[in-house]
Amino acid sequence: IIDSLQYRSIGYFLSEINPANGLVRDRSTSGSPASTAAQGFGLSALCVAADRGFLTRSAAATKVLQVLQTYWNGPQGAGVSGFIGYKGLFYHFLDMNTALRTWTSELSTIDTALLMAGVIDVKQYFDGADPAEAQIRALSDSLYRRVDWTFLQNASTKGIKMGWKPEGTAFGDWVGYNEAMILYILALGSPTHPTDSLGWTKWTSNYNYGTQYGQTFVLFPPLFGHQYSHCWIDFRQIWDPYMKLKGFTYFENSRRATYAQRAYAIANPLHRVAYGDSMWGLTAGDGPTGYKARGAPPSQNDDGTITPTAPVSSIAFAPEIVIPVIRNLYSTYGSSIWGDYAFTDGFNPTSNWFDLDVLGIDQGPMVLMIENWRNSSVWGRVMRNADIQRGLRRANFTPVTVAVDDRGRTSAPELLWAQPNPVGKDATIRFRVGTPGVTRVGIFDATGRRVAELANGPFGAGFHEVHWDARRATPGIYFARLECNGQVARRKLVRVQ
Repeated sequence: IIDSLQYRSIGYFLSEINPANGLVRDRSTSGSPASTAAQGFGLSALCVAADRGFLTRSAAATKVLQVLQTYWNGPQGAGVSGFIGYKGLFYHFLDMNTALRTWTSELSTIDTALLMAGVIDVKQYFDGADPAEAQIRALSDSLYRRVDWTFLQNASTKGIKMGWKPEGTAFGDWVGYNEAMILYILALGSPTHPTDSLGWTKWTSNYNYGTQYGQTFVLFPPLFGHQYSHCWIDFRQIWDPYMKLKGFTYFENSRRATYAQRAYAIANPLHRVAYGDSMWGLTAGDGPTGYKARGAPPSQNDDGTITPTAPVSSIAFAPEIVIPVIRNLYSTYGSSIWGDYAFTDGFNPTSNWFDLDVLGIDQGPMVLMIENWRNSSVWGRVMRNADIQRGLRRANFTPVTVAVDDRGRTSAPELLWAQPNPVGKDATIRFRVGTPGVTRVGIFDATGRRVAELANGPFGAGFHEVHWDARRATPGIYFARLECNGQVARRKLVRVQ
């Protein structure tokens, strides 16, 4: 199912385009404009298509080059019409044929950032000597370097504005946790028009940190806010000062958000039809009353609409709870939500409503996060980019460190977390090993009796996960115990019914 899901989702970016300029539709509806954000996802999807053998590398390069030329050659200016963008930034929606601003849309910082993430990815992917690949790298550099991120930087707070319209002024500020991490990292990393590093401080100052349904994390109810930046940036082993104080990474934050939404669906406080442990998914998308940002927890516009991209695009964070949802969506609703481009945008069993549209900003994250779950290839490419690394440094991201002993050896093992805790029927235990060695992970009760052995064998340095099937364990206090290279780490668990 996952193979077919990725293949068909990539098909959206091969079919819903104007072959004359490479622009991709915002949605599959006839007459839809092009979407700058979807274009960024689409550029990366073309790399995945080449890796998966759905396109030859040369065919993918030809398509990528066409898109880059369209955005590079499109006229830039401050007028209300006749332009693709201004100051190197691009409008949210473009006419499919003329590639110019349409729907009086805004000059969008986040849409430009999502496009530039794809631009950087194709630069990293097409690293060959072929003239087309060399031109891709040159145009990618030119597009990114032309963006004047400072044009929409708030002069007083140093935060970044959401957008600007030629009919008026700049509006909004990107503050608090959401999908705009990628925007700040790209703006901070610019070699030509970097924004003030105080902007990241402003960004994190409005975080909403709390506990929902047994998970403690930086809250943002719709799941897309926990996914978009992670399509390209690998946050698994880095943290900024804010997350370092909390003791976990943004990757772990997204994992907790995913688990929290599943727990919300199981609790189903609003009594929506079909919600459960393998049927959930709240994010931005269509619904019976139109397009809205839906999310939980806490509940935000939850009208019973399930959007498949919400769980699927979390597969890299929590495959053990996402894959059952994918199976359930496919087997339960079949052709009602599955078509040429895999899943449609959404459906609402409570209202017996089923969407017909497919959206580019749904299909793109699914393609990329499935690929990152498979082999981390998108993460690997983008994290090698010097501009991305500069942006991360200027936001004060540092590696997640492993304890070093008095001889300078990074051998201390560390139990990072047990998810969820308190434990229900099962738990995932995540741990880190400093240096390779025989590693044992076990579960012990309060008396010190071993009740389960989860691992006993050689493990390489790095992060690992094991799972505890706790269904036979009685309620009470337990401890996860990690032993490696003669050193021991423990974490307290609580088993509940």
